[in-house]
Amino acid sequence: MNMEKKFIITIGRQFGSGGREIGRRLAEMMGIGYYDKALMQEAARESGLCCEFFDKADERAPTTFMHALSMGFGYDGILSNENIFRFQSETIRRLADRESCVIVGRCADYILRDHPACFSVFIHAPEEVRVATVMARSGISERQAAELIAKTDKSRAAYYDFYTDKKWGDAASYHFSINSSWLGREDTAGFIRMLVEKKL
Repeated sequence: MNMEKKFIITIGRQFGSGGREIGRRLAEMMGIGYYDKALMQEAARESGLCCEFFDKADERAPTTFMHALSMGFGYDGILSNENIFRFQSETIRRLADRESCVIVGRCADYILRDHPACFSVFIHAPEEVRVATVMARSGISERQAAELIAKTDKSRAAYYDFYTDKKWGDAASYHFSINSSWLGREDTAGFIRMLVEKKL
C-alpha cells in the first residue's frame, strides 16, 4: 500500500451498530488519525467559538439546532447552522489535506466527495442487535433503547439529507455498506482495511 498518499475513510453509521468503535479500531490498525467528537472540538477551537454551540449542532438538522438555541443559548447570524456546518467542513478539509485519517459522521463523505482518495463506508446492523448493544452500553430498558435508536437515527438522517444531495443510509450514497453483526466489530474493521488497501 502506498502510505505516502493521503487517504480518508469516512464512516456513516446507524446508532448502536458499533460504527464509532469500528472506526477507532480501523484507525489503530492502519496507524492513522481518528476523529469524531474531537472534530467538533477542533472546529470550535479554529473558529474561536464556544464548544457548546458545536455540541448543540452535532449531527442535528437546523430546525432542531435552532430550537436548542432558543432554549437558552441565544442566536446570532454567525452561529447559524449553516455557518457551524461551514466551520466544521473547513476543519474536515484541512484534516484531509494534512493527514490520513478516519472520520466518523459529520457528512464527511459528502464534504470530501471530490477528494481522490476518500473511501466512504456505512455501517449498519439488525435492530435487535443494536437494541441489545444500547441496552448493555447505557443500562436502559429494551423500550428505551429502541426509542433512543429511532430518535438518534432520525436526527442523523435529517442532518445528512439536509446538507447533502444524497440519502443517509442508502447504499448508493457510499462506496460500500456493511452489516457489522455479520463479521463482528474487529473483523469488520479488518475487512474495511483490506478493501481500502486493495484499492490504494
